[in-house]
Amino acid sequence: MGINRAICVGINRYDNIKSLEFARQDAEALTSFFKSARFSDVDLFCDGAEPIKADFGHPLQAAPTFINLRRFLRVRFDQSFLNPSDNLWFFFAGHGKRIGEVDYLLPSDVDPGNVDETAIPVRDVVERLRRSGAGNIVLLLDACRNEGARDGQGAGLEKLKGTVTLSSCSASEFSYEIPELGHGAFTYGLLEALALTGKHNCATVERLDSYLQRRVPDVCRQYGKPIQTPCTYAEPLSKQKFILLPSAAEPGDLEPLKLDAFQAEATGDLPLALQLWWRVLAVDPADATAQAAILRIPGKLRGKDGDKATPESGASWLDRLRAPLSIVSRRQLLAGLGLATIVIAGSTKLVGWKNGKVKAPAVNVMTTYVDVETVDAEGNPLAAVTQRIKSFAEDVGAETAIEMSMLPGGDFQMGAAIGEWPNKTAESRRSFPIHITPFAISRTAITQQQWLSVCDRHPETLRWPLLPEPSSFEGKNLPVETISWQEAVEFCDRLSAITKRRYRLPTEAEWEYACRAGTTTAFHFGPTITSTLANYCGEGGAVCGTSFRRDVATLSYDGVDYPSGKYAGGPPGVFKGETMPVASYPPNGFGLFDMHGNVWEHCMDKWAQRLDWLPSDGTAFQPENGDMRVLRGGAWSHNPALCRSASRDRMPQDSSGWEGRVGFRVVCEIEDS
Repeated sequence: MGINRAICVGINRYDNIKSLEFARQDAEALTSFFKSARFSDVDLFCDGAEPIKADFGHPLQAAPTFINLRRFLRVRFDQSFLNPSDNLWFFFAGHGKRIGEVDYLLPSDVDPGNVDETAIPVRDVVERLRRSGAGNIVLLLDACRNEGARDGQGAGLEKLKGTVTLSSCSASEFSYEIPELGHGAFTYGLLEALALTGKHNCATVERLDSYLQRRVPDVCRQYGKPIQTPCTYAEPLSKQKFILLPSAAEPGDLEPLKLDAFQAEATGDLPLALQLWWRVLAVDPADATAQAAILRIPGKLRGKDGDKATPESGASWLDRLRAPLSIVSRRQLLAGLGLATIVIAGSTKLVGWKNGKVKAPAVNVMTTYVDVETVDAEGNPLAAVTQRIKSFAEDVGAETAIEMSMLPGGDFQMGAAIGEWPNKTAESRRSFPIHITPFAISRTAITQQQWLSVCDRHPETLRWPLLPEPSSFEGKNLPVETISWQEAVEFCDRLSAITKRRYRLPTEAEWEYACRAGTTTAFHFGPTITSTLANYCGEGGAVCGTSFRRDVATLSYDGVDYPSGKYAGGPPGVFKGETMPVASYPPNGFGLFDMHGNVWEHCMDKWAQRLDWLPSDGTAFQPENGDMRVLRGGAWSHNPALCRSASRDRMPQDSSGWEGRVGFRVVCEIEDS
């Protein structure tokens, strides 16, 4: 079965360039982790490390000089000693350099004026590591440090075939050391990720990459460092599903691996199929399907049983074991093998849809009455009005449900009214109305309890991995926040898989229609706002508070000054400085809570400069170009003017925004009854 071996290099002291503080500690920490994870062998190169035992002759010196590293790569990897099902890890913490299209790792005695001859190209490292015979090479490169940063331009950006490369930063970025943590930001996040166990582990390349993409920038922001974004290259792409740590993997992680193994066998690539089944056994030695395959395939390789899928003439089965996977259609594979009962991990085809609308299973629709509060132009309360709404509760497990209001269809005029302040072009009222078809929308933003319940019931990744506890303010009834658009979409997809209904984010038109609930004023409760009606920054300024321990307060936003904490003729507000539990404030006429303030909410649409660009049927604006996605509703940290029904903002779809500010609610498509 597959084993793990590792090489760790950490260089603090450099002879001819600026030395570092924590690279050695990084390598030592990774070495300790690998040993605790029962790697069969771990070699450590750093000042003061014990000599490395050689297969024959004298031990190899562990000082990370050019000669020592070159000699180790030449002597240790002169011939094959690992199996194709084995994994070989290479970790480097120190200075790196990218010259042209070549990445270099800088040893302790590098000559900065002669890098070509005194540094080691990453591609040369990979070429030597491949000679070990291991089928999987994993590079972890925490390079590029200089005056608090690890020097270079994104060393580790080369795409090396047959290799998984995790680099500490992207092009034109630096890799930072964090004195308060005693580690580089990348290695600190890496150690956290590798230590995760259970359903939320980072045992696969895909989940490890997702965790690092999120965690490392957060660490840098928290400790006042510039942006640092790790990047991962997996060649071929099928290695995204590769299981890095068999001991931490869950049974669900094996399904893509099994499918690839069946696929390889169906297409005649028997050596690769055998290699993949060995990887399955590395995770689950009792897997009966893998055990049967291990017994079956060698006979086919020898040409027994009349099977024509024998090795090509002149090529050993071990050579073919190293060949890249040839991908075919999953549907063709299942049809060819007749394996109708195989579960395809990540499949999004759900039973019970008809024309994208809810048909089954049935929901228990309830009639509920809500008291709708309104205020006059000065913020004085008016008499409450009782409204009847239809709703249903979507069970998501752990005694947790998502309450959904069922909204009738209709036409409405989208955008800010004439004279509504501020008068932004992007918010100007459309010249013609939008028609909205009936839909259901969650009565509150998704809570942390609802998020965790869905993650627990459907831990398998469909498109983007999810952290079980991403929020900055902790509380099961608080809105889940610090969420990217991609993560919100992933939640909707998993919720759809659980419920057999189609859940998604609201379109921008649906969101404003739901927020207004038939009103045309700046807020659904009237022409102004008070702190008894919503959670916002009522102390003045466009934005209040901190994000990852940094002050982000500002008077201006998108070219507009917001000196006052009140809106129009209303009273000054307060600033709570945090999210409030959902449904802390009165609902609107559709029974929806917290449409103004608390957290910004993701919409499906890409950003449109003008509302007139949006489709007239209420569907999402989805041009081919651009990755900016729409946000609506404002937040606890924003001026009341930014919390109006017509207020719009945008954010890159892979960003989670400022700490604690961005969440979402979900829409379920229904048929008009």
